[in-house]
Amino acid sequence: METATLAGGCFWCTEAIFKRLRGVGSVIPGYSGGDPPAGGENPTYEQVSSGESGHAESIQIKFDPKVISFEKILEVFFKTHDPTTKNRQGDDVGCQYRSMVFYHDEKQKKTAEGLVKKLNQESYSGKIVTQIIPYKNFFEAEDYHKEYYEKNRNAGYCRTIIDPKIQKFYKEFGELAKEEN
Repeated sequence: METATLAGGCFWCTEAIFKRLRGVGSVIPGYSGGDPPAGGENPTYEQVSSGESGHAESIQIKFDPKVISFEKILEVFFKTHDPTTKNRQGDDVGCQYRSMVFYHDEKQKKTAEGLVKKLNQESYSGKIVTQIIPYKNFFEAEDYHKEYYEKNRNAGYCRTIIDPKIQKFYKEFGELAKEEN
């Protein structure tokens, strides 16, 4: 298994999408892009939400590269959020919602840079502002954030924000989706 760490807005949304992707073994919501708080403990949701910790809501994906490539994961990532808006995704505003790829090695870096260049030329009216930076750390989110969509499908946020993103995923990447049980 390989690891991908991505930030594309609300981690409830990104977790729900990537859990449906064939070849993905696990998706954990958390925080990346900032430094640990004093004392070395994990940052809290409140600290991240304040914008002062420097972290972005992120997911860490474990995937089987024999089933799905890192490039394909990035294609899903770029098409299921808006990588052209800085520090926001829809109504979610703040640096904790910025778009980021945290590369784990030079191959991931080159893949991300190449795909951004290609997408900027072909697909987007605005310039992609996704940051591509080296992976430094990942802090798991609190338990109540894990599998949020699966546990709260009837919540307003899930129905109005996450459901349309999942529908878009199935429309554009249905052939990559895991079979439903």
